[in-house]
Order: sequence, then C-alpha cells, then structure tokens
Amino acid sequence: MFIDTHCHLHDEKLKDTDAVVDGYLKDGVEIAINAACCALTSEKGKELAEKYPSVYFATGCHPSDILGFDELEFERIYKLTSHPKCVAVGEIGLDYYWEGYDKQKQIDGFIKQIELAYQTKLPISIHSRSATADTLKILKDNKAKLAYGAVMHCFSGSVETAREILDLGLYISFAGPLTFKNANSLLEVAKYVPLDRCLTETDSPYLSPHPLRGKVNTPKNVSLITAKLAELKCVNIEELAPIIIKNAKTLFTKLL
Repeated sequence: MFIDTHCHLHDEKLKDTDAVVDGYLKDGVEIAINAACCALTSEKGKELAEKYPSVYFATGCHPSDILGFDELEFERIYKLTSHPKCVAVGEIGLDYYWEGYDKQKQIDGFIKQIELAYQTKLPISIHSRSATADTLKILKDNKAKLAYGAVMHCFSGSVETAREILDLGLYISFAGPLTFKNANSLLEVAKYVPLDRCLTETDSPYLSPHPLRGKVNTPKNVSLITAKLAELKCVNIEELAPIIIKNAKTLFTKLL
C-alpha cells in the first residue's frame, strides 16, 4: 500500500478525476494529498477531499502565485485550515527560477504562511527552486514556528542542503526525478536521508517517473518512485511502503 504525499488532482491535465482516483486505488495507493497553489485551488482541493474518501488536501499560496496573495486571499486560505481533511499549509516557499518574480513579496508571503501554519497547528509543505540560501535562512530564522513539522517537497538539492534540512527536523520528499537516468546527485541524497525522514510523492500531473517521462503523471505512479527509493535503501518495497505511510501519518497528523 502506498501514499502520494503531494499531487495536484485539481489540475486541468487530470481531466477525469474519477478515473484517476479509481486508477490509483486499484494500484494500491490508499491516500493522495492534494497540494494547492492559491485560494482557488485550495478550495478545489477541499471539494475533492469531500468527494473522495482517499483524498486529503493542503491549503496555501505557491510562490509563483504570490502576486495575488492579498488579505482576501489569505482569509480564504486561513478559513480552510480548520477543515478536518486539511492536513497542511502548502505548497509554500520561494521560486526564483522564472523571470519577473517579486523576491520580497515571496519572502513575506512565505513567512506569513509559516506563521499561519504555526497558529493553526499544521505542518508545511515547502517549495524551493533556485532559492536554497534564502529558503534555509527563513526556515532557520523561524525554526520555533516549525513545531508542527515540515517537508521539503520534491527535493532536488545536494547532500549538504539535505543535511541542513534534516538538522531542522524536516522531512524530505522524493518525486519522479529520483528515477531519472541523470539523477546522480539525487541518488546520493536518497541514500543519505534516514528512512524515518523519507516521503514519496508524484507532484502529478508533472514529473512523471521513468519509464513514463513525457506522459501525464498520476498518483498511481508513486509506486515507481517508492520502488526506486527501496532499491537505493537496499530494502524490499514491501518493507519500505509501510515506513513511508507511517512517516506521512506522523507529519500529517490529521491522516490518523
């Protein structure tokens, strides 16, 4: 049995949600956590969680959507944190990859949502792209507000960065890139991270694992990522899958 700790079931690329959910349930995925990008996708996540017993959701504003993160947007996100199937604030963080980003607004939005998670006693799901130094600084400066846990979603950094993340008490989640043929540094990270700090995800519909690259990703493919992690950890997938589920339920306590 598996869990997809980060996906985007609300995405228009996953046109037939009924078929997607049926597909992952048949493939042994028990739970899928829908991660939001803004208030609207947070509300869509809530609707999906209310429709499908296997779906839970996170609420938050992605750094690429931060220009719309005003007080009204914040209030819509805040309201959703009390929902019984809202398991986290996310995905939130920093993204300096795309041109035209507002660095200060991203930083301010990230910190405000860390404070929201602390206030509402929820963990956070962190997005960090081309922003490692600032992400680490913010997390270290706000360490006391990470009391309810956090995960670095779709980790793509170095062993050195992973060490700092682990020192903060965070989890590290591996997605499709772990299976890519050129993922040499990520393979070393996966070997380094302790089993009790590992999570797996699809980030679907993006980042399909090998051998499905170029196709639309779905939560059922989390088994391929978990299998690769098991190979790197020199354990059977039947042994690793329950550990991943236990880790997820330890972090996302509303799953219990």
